[in-house]
Amino acid sequence: MAFQIINSIISWFLKKRKHQIELFLKYPKDVQNELLLKLIQTAKQTSFGKEHHFSSIKNHADFAKHVPIQKYETFEPLIENCRKGEQNIFWPSHIKWFAKSSGTTNAKSKFIPVSDDALEYCHMKAGKDMLCLYINNNPKTQLFTGKGLRLGGSSEVYQDNGSYFGDLSAIIIENMPFWADFSSAPSQEVALMSDWETKMDAIIDETINENITSLAGVPSWMLVLLNRVLERSGKDNILEVWPNLEVYFHGGVNFNPYREQYKKIIPKSDFKYYEIYNASEGFFAIQDRNNSKELLLMLDYGIFYEFIPMSEYKGESSNAITLADVKKDIDYALVITTNGGLWRYLIGDTIRFTSLEPYRIKITGRTKHYINVFGEELNIENVEDALKLACEKTAATIADYTVGPIFMQGKEKGGHEWIIEFINKPESMGYFSEVLDNALKSINSDYEAKRYLNITLMPPKVHLAKEGLFYSWLKKKDKLGGQHKVPRLSNSREFIEELLSL
Repeated sequence: MAFQIINSIISWFLKKRKHQIELFLKYPKDVQNELLLKLIQTAKQTSFGKEHHFSSIKNHADFAKHVPIQKYETFEPLIENCRKGEQNIFWPSHIKWFAKSSGTTNAKSKFIPVSDDALEYCHMKAGKDMLCLYINNNPKTQLFTGKGLRLGGSSEVYQDNGSYFGDLSAIIIENMPFWADFSSAPSQEVALMSDWETKMDAIIDETINENITSLAGVPSWMLVLLNRVLERSGKDNILEVWPNLEVYFHGGVNFNPYREQYKKIIPKSDFKYYEIYNASEGFFAIQDRNNSKELLLMLDYGIFYEFIPMSEYKGESSNAITLADVKKDIDYALVITTNGGLWRYLIGDTIRFTSLEPYRIKITGRTKHYINVFGEELNIENVEDALKLACEKTAATIADYTVGPIFMQGKEKGGHEWIIEFINKPESMGYFSEVLDNALKSINSDYEAKRYLNITLMPPKVHLAKEGLFYSWLKKKDKLGGQHKVPRLSNSREFIEELLSL
């Protein structure tokens, strides 16, 4: 009975936010324009604000004129000065938190400033909104009669020169409100463990006999955890362990390659999957409807958005447009200005608008994660769709993969080299490769043109990876857990060569 009362109280509290969401749904452009001017006004006395003439900025045109688009590498010296204790550089309030982010495995670590404003009005607010939208869509939910299993990063928070850094998930756990901590598992002590293998066992120890009603985490790592739960419990599916499980909040990687695996281990017809789009730099979008593959762009988190059409993408030299000028079905590189002090920051993600009333999006990939060595312009969406078709036709299931180029040498033609680790292998790798190749041709006309009569590109070369190859590779790099991801597409052979050597 007590849990039912708690469930009702928390649900009522979270539902109230829906009215504020409806405000930016009704006036999206006004909300964004006002937000930009507020961010500029707030930071005009910072070093960055003075250098870029914030006092004279009256609109987006002025903003674009005075403030250049920049990548992390351009902004890094300012961040490093802030980490060493200098303040009022790019945001007026004291910044002590830095989210350590490396994204894919090759990247040098980034330290993203997380101001108190970003923590409270972006990341924390988004966590509540995620629950608000789910509860409004599912009024009979029993979410808070049990606990939510959160699977965050693998690092604790470290102190350095009076500032603190760690995975964003660790920073959020450190600052979580009491009611959220009370309704979450595992305990803070276990959630912040740095050794991934030890942490997995400790999570299972703490949660296997709990009433878990929701899951939250990156699909690839959550799947590893759930499979270990089944091994430990000896059960056939997760519902036999946690019968009241009703929703999985996921993000970080494309869910499509994992969807069928989740359906098998959570065999419940009305089980809900809710996608979120967040990063160390901010929280951007949330699935706002049951059984949808679109995400609602959240416009009142202290983030001003700009967009670069990928057909005109020139990195930091690009021209960016505002929300008022976007169109459906075009890939855009995302540029953000945030209440954490990032100004016209090129985050590296690409998105596509699926709706303009309201503004809903799909994540289509990364500005760096594509292969265009031969003019084939192969992006992550092409690859995921082609793999799905190939798996359907060959009854295969994929655990992980990466793709790189085979460069032309002398008279030898180029191509693409794939390393794929299967859960269920196809009967014939030759047939799988053929289906994959044909699927890519049907999806991407540039690829098809380069493959015509093998003039530029030879058929794909597909390697069958040994079991656990990608896990071993990540472990070797000390990149297990959290937000660490296998790079799917690359214009270099770095990843391919490393994996082949294993």
